[in-house]
Amino acid sequence: MNNIILIGFMGTGKTTVGKALAQRLGRPYLDLDQYIVEREQRSIPTIFSEEGETYFRQVEAALLLESLQPGGRVITTGGGVVLRPDNVAAMKSGGWVIALKASPDEIIRRVSSDSQRPLLAGDAAERVHRLLAERDGMYDFAPLQIDTTGRHVQEIVDEIMRKMVEQTDFRRD
Repeated sequence: MNNIILIGFMGTGKTTVGKALAQRLGRPYLDLDQYIVEREQRSIPTIFSEEGETYFRQVEAALLLESLQPGGRVITTGGGVVLRPDNVAAMKSGGWVIALKASPDEIIRRVSSDSQRPLLAGDAAERVHRLLAERDGMYDFAPLQIDTTGRHVQEIVDEIMRKMVEQTDFRRD
């Protein structure tokens, strides 16, 4: 079965939607960031502070490839997974990619009090706007784009389910 891979900027709802989608489909769920924490046996902020972002991105890329093995999982990624072209290619060949999006104000509302996001150190709103500008267009390769702003998780899962039925590529498995 094809994997379903949720990508998008931080705070767009990947983890929440991914868990609900996996449950609805009866598929295994894998959160790539959580997998990194388990494998590294330390938090993402600790990895960033002790090893730096370059090291984190290397681990992320290796574990992404491992996660994309056939198995029909619902996989959620960190927002920066798209920074490496090799990751994008791996996701495109490793499953059906869905990009979740949200308005900047919604993202800021969702993430501003989350201390587990090392890229938001300092002024969270300023950092969100800067990172969104830096990553503009990087999620656009996903064949399905869903705006989660102001929407309930079940509504988003329902939309994904409808699109899955329409996707001939997805039905091939």
